[in-house]
Amino acid sequence: MKILITGANGQLGKDLLSVFQNDFNVIAFTKEELNITNERKVNEIISEKKPNLIINAAAYTAVDDCETNRKLAFEVNSFGAYYLAKAAKSIDADIIQISTDYIFNGKTCKPYEVDDTPDPLSVYGQSKLLGEQLVQLASEKYYIVRTSWLYGHHGKNFVKTMLQLGKEEKKVTVVEDQVGSPTFTKDLAQAIKQLIGKPYGTYHIANAGECSWFHFAQSIFETAHYEPSFVQPLSTEEYGAAAQRPSYSVLSRRTLDQAGIKMRHWHGALQEFIEKEEKGYD
Repeated sequence: MKILITGANGQLGKDLLSVFQNDFNVIAFTKEELNITNERKVNEIISEKKPNLIINAAAYTAVDDCETNRKLAFEVNSFGAYYLAKAAKSIDADIIQISTDYIFNGKTCKPYEVDDTPDPLSVYGQSKLLGEQLVQLASEKYYIVRTSWLYGHHGKNFVKTMLQLGKEEKKVTVVEDQVGSPTFTKDLAQAIKQLIGKPYGTYHIANAGECSWFHFAQSIFETAHYEPSFVQPLSTEEYGAAAQRPSYSVLSRRTLDQAGIKMRHWHGALQEFIEKEEKGYD
């Protein structure tokens, strides 16, 4: 089986490559090698390589920046996904499109099911939702994978930032009124691998459990043996971000469980991540 991965230099892309390359013929493209907003280039590469599966890990994920770079957000997150799905359809290939919990408005108190009505609050969420819709329009052989609060060993992320602040013994204020499920990119990549051969459709893949960003930051400090009292709470309003975020965006893993794919609790994933970071993971 031949698999083509876009966004291969990102934190998820690198873990996808690591998880897939031993069992499949993997072709990986960085955003410099394949700009998915270039439809001609997408068609050229897909028709030449003829993969059986395309995993689109390319995305514009800077949530606040998307508010001022609206055009780029939709070009990458919406139309880039569409071009890939159309190209996949032309060679009868499957496509896996990575999406986000931010397509929901957060005005609930129970985990979101895959068929709950989306209502994104931000340009980022809007662009990712349109990407989902365009993939479904272009192809019948798709997997939409919604995930949340990603962190991994490659690139910048919330956990790495907290670890650095803890190491420097700096006090930090963190939002306490946004709740979700932190997800280790290695666990996400392994679950995506298990999707192959499962029924097409939409899946929610995130580590089990839920917490606020504040609670998550405290757990990071505690796990790394830093002083958790250095983490102080503040409200979303006090934080004053450019983009609105859902106050509750926990994803139900019901369809994932039905497919026989299990996700461990975020506590265990975080502990493994920090232990490897401390050993100088590269």
